[in-house]
Amino acid sequence: MSSNNASLITTPFGFDSTTTDVARGIDLAGKRAIVTGGVSGIGTEIARALAGAGAAVTITARDVERGETVAERIRSDTGNVRVSVAALELTDLASVAALAAAWGDPLDILVNNAGVMAIPTLRRSDEGHEMQFATNHLGHFALALGLYDALAAAGAARMIAVSSSGHLRSPVVFDDINYQFRDYDPFGAYGQSKTANVLFAVEATRRWARDGITANAVHPGGIATRLQRHVGGHEYMARADERFRRAGSVLKTPQQGAATAVLLATSPQLAGVGGRYWEDCNEAGLIDRRDESGLGGVAAYALDGNNAARLWDVSLQMLRMSTTTRSQPVPEGE
Repeated sequence: MSSNNASLITTPFGFDSTTTDVARGIDLAGKRAIVTGGVSGIGTEIARALAGAGAAVTITARDVERGETVAERIRSDTGNVRVSVAALELTDLASVAALAAAWGDPLDILVNNAGVMAIPTLRRSDEGHEMQFATNHLGHFALALGLYDALAAAGAARMIAVSSSGHLRSPVVFDDINYQFRDYDPFGAYGQSKTANVLFAVEATRRWARDGITANAVHPGGIATRLQRHVGGHEYMARADERFRRAGSVLKTPQQGAATAVLLATSPQLAGVGGRYWEDCNEAGLIDRRDESGLGGVAAYALDGNNAARLWDVSLQMLRMSTTTRSQPVPEGE
C-alpha cells in the first residue's frame, strides 16, 4: 500500500498541532484503548488525550507502581476514572502473551508506542533477538497477534505504530536481523526496527482490513524524552536541536509529538485509512534518498508490500522459534 505523492492524505493539522487540537470535539465514550509505554514521554500524552476524550485507557508499564502513579495523574487531569495499568515487558514473550490472554473486551485502539533507541552495545533478548528489534517490533507484533480477536470484535479498530524518521537509516536486513555476522551499529539496528514498524502497519492493514482493523505508522518528530537515555539524553538532544534548526525545523513538545498518533487513533476523516506513514499530522511523501538532515519523508522500502509480507512471515518464524514456553501456539493473525 505504498502512497503516490500526488494523492497523499492531508488534514487541517500540522507541525505545531497538539493533542488538544486534534482531539477537540472527539467523543470516545464506550471505546477501549491500550497504549504501550504510557508512563513517560509521548506515551503519557497519547494516553491523556484518549482518556480526555472519554476512552477507557490501559497503559502498559514494566514498572506497574510507576505506571499507577502516571495513571492516577491522568485520572486527575481528565476526570476519567477508567485509566488502568497493565504489566508488560515487550522482550518477554510470556509477558506479552499474558497481557493478551487477560484482555477480555473488544479493543478499539492499540497504540504500539513503547520503544528503545540506539542501545550502545549489542544485546539480545532471552529468545536471541537483537534487543531493539525485539522491543520495538517483535514484542508489538506478538501483542497485536494476541489481541487480534479483540481488535476484530471492535468492528472498526485502529492500530498505530510509533515509528521514526530513524527508519531512513536502514531497511530490515532480512539476512542478518540479529547481527550474527555484520558489525553491530546502534543506530542501524534502531533504523531497521523502525522500518519494521512501518512494514507491520502495511501488512496488518492488508490482512486485517476485512475485519475492520486498520494500521498506520507515525513519525512523532524530534522530542526530548527518555528515549534518548542511551545516547546522552539532554546533550544528545541539544545537538539534535542544532541539526533541526539548520534544516529549518525545531524540536517538538511531547504534546505536539503525540498529536499525529492521536489524530490517527481518533479522526473521523481517517476512518478506514491504513497502511500509510504519517508525520506532522499528514501523510508523508516518498523520498528516494535520505538528505543530510534525515528529518522527513518515507523510504520506499518501508512501504513495499513484498517486504511487508516477508517481515510478517519472518516474524512469525521468530516467535515460533522462541525458547519461551507458551500455553498456546503463536496465532497466525489471519
